[in-house]
Amino acid sequence: MSPACYHVLMNVLGMVLAGGEGTRLWPLTQERAKPAVPFGGRYRIIDFALSNFVNSGFTKIKVLTQYKSDSLLKHLMRTWNRFAGFGGYVEPVPPQMNMSRDWYVGSLDAIFQNLNIISDEQPDIVAVFGGDHIYKMDVRQMIDFHVQKKAAVTVAAIPVPRDEAKRFGCISVDGDGRMTGFLEKPADPPEMPDRPGYALASMGNYLFDRRILVREAEEDARNTTSRHDFGGDLLPNIFEREPVYVYDFSQNVVPGEEDRARGYWMDIGTIEAYFQASLDLVSVTPTFNMYNMKWPIRSTELHAPPAKFVFADQVTKRIGIATDSLVCDGAIISGGHLEQSILSHNVRLNSYAHVSQSIIFEGADIGRHARIRRAIIDKGVSIPEGTTIGYDVEEDKKHWFVSPEGIVVIPKGGALSRQHPATNDLPRT
Repeated sequence: MSPACYHVLMNVLGMVLAGGEGTRLWPLTQERAKPAVPFGGRYRIIDFALSNFVNSGFTKIKVLTQYKSDSLLKHLMRTWNRFAGFGGYVEPVPPQMNMSRDWYVGSLDAIFQNLNIISDEQPDIVAVFGGDHIYKMDVRQMIDFHVQKKAAVTVAAIPVPRDEAKRFGCISVDGDGRMTGFLEKPADPPEMPDRPGYALASMGNYLFDRRILVREAEEDARNTTSRHDFGGDLLPNIFEREPVYVYDFSQNVVPGEEDRARGYWMDIGTIEAYFQASLDLVSVTPTFNMYNMKWPIRSTELHAPPAKFVFADQVTKRIGIATDSLVCDGAIISGGHLEQSILSHNVRLNSYAHVSQSIIFEGADIGRHARIRRAIIDKGVSIPEGTTIGYDVEEDKKHWFVSPEGIVVIPKGGALSRQHPATNDLPRT
């Protein structure tokens, strides 16, 4: 049988880890889990992982939630329950506390506390994927690689610059792609022998033989010194006992995608990375193509009217205009000017307002004569008439969160919470 046919014989269960707190993406995660953060105007971050599964033909998916999950749960139930009753499901699983009275204390513990799901489904392969990255992957190709190699575990990986690799699990492999070493977030990432300046980084996407995953999760739960984490505990040990292979994500071919997009994977875990990935979408030829209908990114289908642009008074410069921007349904550009920005659903940009290099979330209202640049305005925020944001960093710091690179973030409700979840203090730049 050709390797390309292996996946059709496999019963695959997807388990998406979506309980991340996302402290580095604060204050966008002040009131929501990281996978629920909006991206690209009309999507949530988790939509990309789920779309990869569904587009690959796998619709048995459990989403493990935890931190501030209300927004995420609503999105999943309103958007992804369309497969119920048709041989599949995309179901959220809040912490059940089956095994203990504790919250999940690590990614592997999240699986351990939900072993009943695996027992009920009895899959051949369990695909444990993260729910907080932006990428496209034909999961079938990774499964075919996994079966062909007779792997117990397969880890998806991609080369990244060594100075960035410190944030990831770094992998060493032999000539056949079998793992020979794993270091979690090393200070000195091992360099790839055939690619100077780069290290091979784990994407946090794993395929497991069901029996292996159950055994390892149970054994790890009995280890009182474990952090109960895939990268910190399981992978550094299992490759010496079982055949663990590394799937080269840069070889994954997605239908309808151009070659230049192959291997695109973005960890948008910081405000800077999130901002950069977002604004790349408005470029003339973005690396990440949301317009490939052979591999659609699925999300909520809102019953909103078309976007509207009104006023064209050349004399007073009251002109509703948008250039190099994404404008979603229900948005009204009422005599304002938008450039190099993303306008989400039902946003109103009022007369004489000017917004550039910014991301405006759903339902925000930008008042007349406001001037905004290099900013992220969260859901439902109302910007008063004449407000200036992003032109005086020191002044902005008095009122809002400002990232180290000068990106202003105004959270939901317009006010920061008193404490940052990681530092117990307001973040400083």
